[in-house]
Amino acid sequence: MSEQIQQQPTSPAPVAAQSATLFSAAAGRSGTALANIRTIMKRELAGYFTSPIAYVFLVIFLLLTGFFTFTIGNFFERGEASLVSFFTWHPWLYLFLVPAAGMRLWSEERRLGTMELLLTMPVTTWQAIVGKFLASWLFLALALVLTFPVAITVNYFGDPDNGVIFAGYVGSLMLAGSYLAVSCMTSALTRNQVISFILSVMICLFLILAGYSPVTDLLTRYASPVVVEVIAAFSVMTHFEGFQRGVLDTRDVVFFGSVIGFMLFVTGVIIRNQRAG
Repeated sequence: MSEQIQQQPTSPAPVAAQSATLFSAAAGRSGTALANIRTIMKRELAGYFTSPIAYVFLVIFLLLTGFFTFTIGNFFERGEASLVSFFTWHPWLYLFLVPAAGMRLWSEERRLGTMELLLTMPVTTWQAIVGKFLASWLFLALALVLTFPVAITVNYFGDPDNGVIFAGYVGSLMLAGSYLAVSCMTSALTRNQVISFILSVMICLFLILAGYSPVTDLLTRYASPVVVEVIAAFSVMTHFEGFQRGVLDTRDVVFFGSVIGFMLFVTGVIIRNQRAG
């Protein structure tokens, strides 16, 4: 998977020149933090769509969501107007697809030797991190939006609660953002995209298994219920279930927001240490 969607090698010189032009234009317009973030977002989105990365990812994502929803999830056999079979598989689909989409965020900059140039532009470290993250998150949001035929299908065959469906989409986007923030952090650790992919998959897998029912049932044999509950509280599964039920709980939103914020903070620490070193 990671090899399929890895960006093709490019020369660092054109990338460097493009970056310089973009940031010069942004500085000339306003020089504000928002303008810098917006410029980085445009640069990252262009990096996706000027290569096969975006199209391969979108096709794979749509095919897998359709397969797991209609075939594995027994969408029609369930006989209920809901998207339970659609959202149930998202934590597992994102486990591989999101790290594959995010492994290039900083690894590619280091591989091409353009990280130093990027960070010497009129942009702070946090602006670069936020800009890159938002661009990739927007790309994942686009992939999620393209699954709208599933929502249309369930409305055609029944009378679902669209509020529950909307909450499920919000939770799915927050879940993808959490995985992406983890991938952003691992990508800053190494210039090897494969290593970044493997590390992010392992961390995200832990975030799933910490609250996965078979795992928590096993832990109850060796630990007190309080300890098991605390461990499960760190799982994305525990907090994603609320969105699947149509509940927009502030605690769940805060959890995903905290994971994103913490991982981006760690990314900033890693990058600043690399610059200092």
